[in-house]
Amino acid sequence: MTVEGKTVLVTGSTGGIGKETARQLAKLGASVILVGRDKSRADTAVADLRRSSGNESVAAITADMSRLRDVRRLAQEVSTRTGGVDVLINNAGATRSHRELTEDGIETAFAVNVVAPFCLTHWLMPALTASGPARVINITGGIPRGRINLDNLQGEKSYVGLSFYNQTKLAQMAMSYRFAQQLKATPVTLNVAYPGHAYTSMNKNLTTSTYPPLARPIVPLLRLAMPVVYGHRALLKATRSSVYLASSPEVQETHGTYFNSKATPTPWPSAVLDETTRNTIWELCETHRDRLTTT
Repeated sequence: MTVEGKTVLVTGSTGGIGKETARQLAKLGASVILVGRDKSRADTAVADLRRSSGNESVAAITADMSRLRDVRRLAQEVSTRTGGVDVLINNAGATRSHRELTEDGIETAFAVNVVAPFCLTHWLMPALTASGPARVINITGGIPRGRINLDNLQGEKSYVGLSFYNQTKLAQMAMSYRFAQQLKATPVTLNVAYPGHAYTSMNKNLTTSTYPPLARPIVPLLRLAMPVVYGHRALLKATRSSVYLASSPEVQETHGTYFNSKATPTPWPSAVLDETTRNTIWELCETHRDRLTTT
């Protein structure tokens, strides 16, 4: 499959890695739908991508991925507007300096990084199936190693922003692994892409308290170094795996696979391979999805 003329939905795409991913896919001829929280920023991103890609088939829908009613509305609007989705890239991510709950009673980073892609993929499944073969790509992040503490899955007992962000991204991978198993008999593939590090608005705005205590003394140095080390070149490199998974005919049949920042299949982190962990996260996501569906 090539993406020319295909409908591609990219969440968290009015800036950072998501925007650059959308730009590359627009250059390849895809019909791209951006998703962001702020309408003004979304409109600016649409104009920028149309101009830089030479592709007028770029549009945007405003939605806050921390609010499940927005996620459901997004799925409904996309389905109505397009009739089918060829590629869904769940790129939106969030981290917080302290624990916050969304209007749905979910810790915010967990809501955006785990529950939102779970629900959006579920609610878009008819549109994805209608376009089959279709592709879902979940973007992980942070440092893809460590453990998932089921007793602190939503930061109930302890909370350090970046450490918890890493856990939510591992939880997203565990959810994705289970989701891929569910999709084996469908025309929809699901894979996970690790983009690597880049200097984006999300990490630019991190407060010192978001970092683990041992790292806090060097935060001023990190803020000076990150734009240099992880600037525009790193941002472009960070799109490599997601663009490859979205557009390459080579991965048409690839399913349930984790790709590193070099767009190479790589072993899943050990935390993702624990079945109890996967099932616990899956059931929690189902609970939140079903609670909204019945309201």
